[in-house]
Formats: sequence, C-alpha cells, structure tokens
Amino acid sequence: MHYSYYKRPLFLLLVLYVALLAFFYKPAPSSNDVFHKIPLKNVTLTGKVVGFAVQKPKSRNVIVKVYSVNGEKTDGYVYARFKEHAPLWHETLQLEGRLKKPYSIALLGNFDWGAYLATKNVFTEMAVSSARQVRAPSWFSRGISAVRGDILEVFEQSFSRNLSAIAGGVLLGERGEIDPSLYADFQDSGAIHLLVASGGNVGFVTLVVFAFCALFGAGRKKTVLLALLIAGIYTLIAGADAPLVRAYFMTACAVAGYFLHRNSGVFQGLVISCFVILLLNPGAVFETGFQMSFLATVAIIICLNNYTLPYRWPRWVKFFVQIFLATLSTQLVLLPVFTNVFYKVSFVGLLANMLLVPLASVLMAVSFGYYVCTLLHVGFLLKVLTGALLVAFQRLVEFFASCPGASVAAAAWRPGWIAAYYAGVFFLFNLPQKEFVRRVWKWIALAAALALVVQYAFFNRPTVWLLNEWNKSAILLRMPDGTRVLFGAAIDGEKLARAVLSSGARSLDAVLISEDVSAQSAQINALSAAVHVKKVVLPFTDIWPGEEIKLDGLTLAARWGLLLNRQGKLWSNRGYSGGRDSLSYEAAQGDMHFTAANSRFIVYDGKVYDNERNATRTLHL
Repeated sequence: MHYSYYKRPLFLLLVLYVALLAFFYKPAPSSNDVFHKIPLKNVTLTGKVVGFAVQKPKSRNVIVKVYSVNGEKTDGYVYARFKEHAPLWHETLQLEGRLKKPYSIALLGNFDWGAYLATKNVFTEMAVSSARQVRAPSWFSRGISAVRGDILEVFEQSFSRNLSAIAGGVLLGERGEIDPSLYADFQDSGAIHLLVASGGNVGFVTLVVFAFCALFGAGRKKTVLLALLIAGIYTLIAGADAPLVRAYFMTACAVAGYFLHRNSGVFQGLVISCFVILLLNPGAVFETGFQMSFLATVAIIICLNNYTLPYRWPRWVKFFVQIFLATLSTQLVLLPVFTNVFYKVSFVGLLANMLLVPLASVLMAVSFGYYVCTLLHVGFLLKVLTGALLVAFQRLVEFFASCPGASVAAAAWRPGWIAAYYAGVFFLFNLPQKEFVRRVWKWIALAAALALVVQYAFFNRPTVWLLNEWNKSAILLRMPDGTRVLFGAAIDGEKLARAVLSSGARSLDAVLISEDVSAQSAQINALSAAVHVKKVVLPFTDIWPGEEIKLDGLTLAARWGLLLNRQGKLWSNRGYSGGRDSLSYEAAQGDMHFTAANSRFIVYDGKVYDNERNATRTLHL
C-alpha cells in the first residue's frame, strides 16, 4: 500500500480524534439522561428497543432508548431486564419498573460491567415489572427479528448446547450459553474471535452473492447493488455491531467508488467507517471489540497490500499463504490488546487460525444452507454434514487448546511498551516499501525510544493500588525496579491474580498478611495458581512487631496493627492476645515511606488514604 495513504487529511484527522478521545474523553451521562432519574426508583418509562434481546436464565435483557420518564421528556438509554415480556427489535414500549445504577466493581484487572455499559452510553439499568407495547415495529424490523430468532431456534433444536452456540456464534455472532470450559478453549486456542460476527462475515456474504449472480449471468451493476442490499440485511440480522458496521461501510464505499469510476480503496472505507462510528458513539474507542476489529482490519489491509505474492504461484498456494499473512498480521497487531484484556498469550493461535478460519467460512455457508433447507422441510439433507462440521470445529479448538504452551499467563503491557511495539509493527508491515522505510525508519526508532524514555523517566514512580470488593481489601505495591508486594489477600484469589497481571508482573515478591490467616489461605492458594508467589509472610508466625524483611532495596518492617475508626482517627492495638490481633507493615526505600494497615488503607506523608468500596484507588507516591 502506497505510503501516501498515511498522509491523507481524513486519516490524519481520525488519528488526532482518536488520540483526543483516548486522553480526554470519559463516557458520562448528559444533563437530561435517564441516569438522573434513578432517585425516583419506581418509574413509568417510554422508550424504543434498539437491540436484540439476550436470553438469560431468569430474564431477557436488551438496551432501550429512552423518550420519557413519568411523562417528562428524557434522553439516554437503559439496560432493561424483562421477566415476562419478550422485547422485539424496534418496538416502542411503556415500561414500569425500578431504576438503578449498573452493578459495577472497578477492581484492577477485572471485568467491570458498569464500565462496559458506559462504552455503549448506558449508565442506568431497569428491572421491568410490566411492559405494554405503544408502537409495533415496522414490517421490515419484524422480519429481521423473525429471521434471526428462527435461525437460532433451529440451531438450538437441532444440536447440543455447545454445538448450537458455535453455529450461532460463527453465523450471527450469538454464541448463547456456551460451557465455560469450551469458552476458555476458544481463548487458549486463539480462536475466540470466530464466535463473534466480524467484518469477514460481511465480506463472505458479499462474495457469495457475487458468485451466485455470476452463475445466472447478472450484470455487474445489478450484482453490486444486490450484494450491497443482502450484505446490509445480514449486518442487521447479525446485530450491527461495530465490526459489522465497519465492514459494511467499507463495502458501501467500494460500491460508491465503483459507480463514481474512482478507486475508493478499502483503506479509505475503513477510515470513514471508523470516523462515523466514533462520531455517533465516542465511547466505542474504549470498547475491546471495536479496538480489535479496526486494528485487525488495518493490519490485514497493509500487510496483504505490501507483501504481494509472486504471480506464478499456484492459486491454492497463494490462498493458504494469504491466510497465513492475514493471521500473522492480526496476531501481531492484537497481541498487546489481547494480553491486556485476557492476560494470556496463545502460541498456537497462528497455526490454529490457518485451519479454523477457512473451516469457519465453510461452516457459515453450510449452517445457513441447513437453515434454508429446514424452511423447505428438507433439513435432513444437510443436518448430518452441519453437525459433523460443528463437531470437527469443536474438536479442533479443544485440540489446539490442549497443546503444550497453547495458553500462557501474561502480564499486561505498560503504555510505553505498547507504543514502542506498535512502532516496530508499523515498520515491519511497511518493510517492502523501501523508499518509505528509508525516509521514516529513523523517526520510527526515535518514537519507540522516546516512548520508553518517557515511561521510565516520568511515569515510573512507586505505585499503590488500594483494592476493595464488598469491603474485602488488599493493597498492591509496584516499585520502580519491578518489585511487587501484596498486603493482604481477602479478595478472591483469581481476581487478585488478574490485578497482579494487570500491574505488569507475573510474580509477587511477597504476600504479607495482617490478620485472618486461615480465612486468606485459600485465596493465596488460588492466587498462586496463576501468579508465582515467592514468599508468604504470616503475622505472629513468620514476623513479629519490630522485625524486618528486605526485598532488594525495599525494607518491610512489621508494626503493631494500625486501625482507623469511623471518625477517621488512627489507633493501634498494641499487645498480643493470641486471638484476632493484627500487624501493619512499613515499606521504605530511599525517600519513600508509607504504612500499609490491615490491607485497607495506607498512611503516607502524614495523611491517611483509605480505600473505596468496590473500586480501585491508585496512588503514585
């Protein structure tokens, strides 16, 4: 791909816009958002269903665009949970129920439901007690919903839960209630993206329409318009998520360019689609699916355009080499994102995707063909084949996930390393462009070096995370030299492990317990299963008040338990009774000195910094 693409005004403007959003934008409710009606609790709300309902064991959940609350005009969205009513896409409803804030625990390294909803501009939930239809959806919306629901129902009735989830995921991006162990296998094999409807699905549908029209000798313009229409319908049926919308915008741009006799280019289509999505929903920039979709697409576009294959190679060889290049470029560009979200690295993902990606395309076509056959009451023609492909797909995923080193726990990347890494990937992807590389390689190297220098020179101070989950606490310390210490382990061990990995380390130099040894032992064991714990220090067993432990340049001294009363006053429980006594730990290195008390708060520079319920408080000392 010619380097002039990187100098186009629209692309440069998009880069600037994304940077501004990443650094300065935080999703928040508007002044007239339904969020401000939460104190009313029980309300009557009128709104329109804007998505497809997700079936849960006890409810059907969907996002509703709000028009009014108690007759007063209101904006925003609610995540509504229906127990009896089955919401239809684009129907307008009058709802009665209780408003509340989304369940949110902002624990370092762990999934935060409230933050996830915020990326979709949803800041309020509603438990619906009754629902009445105000306006039925249009015939087109009803048709889209009916087709989607019918496809998923056919899969559920024809195959086991896991197989129907795979079929729904590959075809429509709706994986349903898949077994946690199989979901983990998809993660470990690097194939989790195949359970999400992606831009590749839209492209595949478009190619199928082109092939079908070619059989009947349809004209080029008619073929293009029909492909655009059917691809658009598929995008709606599959949920119109960011990857699908992005792919459809790219297809539309290509069609527009065709009719205008201009080569619009897929890269330009990618830029336009990204711009449109972020203008409509700026919070999408923080959504993992959005990031992975656009990064993967731009990587494939650049890599396949720059690394062209010899003309004389056989087509079947080119096919597999292009799959290899596309898979490799995707794996490379998504490595920091995948690591910082799942804290895993899949070393077999490259090989697995070379087999699973083509198989997923075949499975997509066959599973849809099976659905069409069921409509014609001849489903038996493809049921065996569809079931066999689904079983083969599942077995391959399980096989790759079971390979040695398929999934290795990985620590999160810090911003400086991410910036330096992407500078190197950009250089690698454009390496065949000799003239371009000759011009910019020094600037790329300078950018990578500068990112690391800035990180370690200005953003490498001692950092403390005060962790809290439902009043269970822990304190995580990261020193500039990489030393990691955990004070207390009252929080679930697996969640603590993700917090440690999120801090950028795969090991802990020490876990220091203040009290409740027996209650925290199980959590330490669970923590140790994912993170290497070098030392566990127990109060009044391994250490007593006045004694010290040295970890490289860090000194940890035990002191009598320091407590904080309801008035915010400090007091100490000096003396040992053999019961529920506690210790505090003083951490000192150079000019830094603070006291970690009962895994709940620290005393630093004469001030008390307490934790916050269901939140992570970050302090740079």
